[in-house]
Amino acid sequence: MFTGLIQGLGHLTLISQEQLQVNCLPHGAGRILADLEVGDSVAVDGVCLTVTEILAEGFIADVSPETLSRSTLAQADAAIANLEPSLRVGSKIGGHFVTGHVDGLGQLQQAIATANAWEMTFATLSAAAARYIVPKGSIAVNGVSLTIADCATDGSWFTVAVIPLTYAETNLSRLQEGAWVNLEGDILGKYVERLLRVQTPERTLANTVEDLSPTFLAEHGYL
Repeated sequence: MFTGLIQGLGHLTLISQEQLQVNCLPHGAGRILADLEVGDSVAVDGVCLTVTEILAEGFIADVSPETLSRSTLAQADAAIANLEPSLRVGSKIGGHFVTGHVDGLGQLQQAIATANAWEMTFATLSAAAARYIVPKGSIAVNGVSLTIADCATDGSWFTVAVIPLTYAETNLSRLQEGAWVNLEGDILGKYVERLLRVQTPERTLANTVEDLSPTFLAEHGYL
């Protein structure tokens, strides 16, 4: 489990189709490597990977064909990735709960500098990711916890406002128009969707979304 607050950046090298080497950049390397052990989880551009070997300046992780097919890591050789170690018990949760299981890919459409933020618009290229995009909802873009400022009703695109600190400290500042990114929707939205799909003898709740009410949410632990 992660929070979407990036702790450092790393240079990626695909050793093979099964292994990825991450060399941490000096700024932030201490936060990544200080307590890192074999078997620990690290989010690499929002993808949860298991550390298999510790290096002097980084680590090696295994990657499965499934992970490569669902994320940008297959094209990540020589890329700079966002890094976040897994959440520790008692740690602060400053972003939102991020699992490191990517729902789909997105593509940067434009990034516009404003007086106090960067407004970034992404196209959503996966229905599995689009279904969880809602106004003011949370989303992880390359593992960065962000709030959706605006979006299409079908989730086919969305806009986020990225504060200067986040923009400078993550690889979002390195993205060019057309760049691919990993997207993960809010896990709370997934649980709500699961509840709405529950079958009952009388009806299918998935077909009666209009009946969603404070009473229903309270009965299922959401209020």
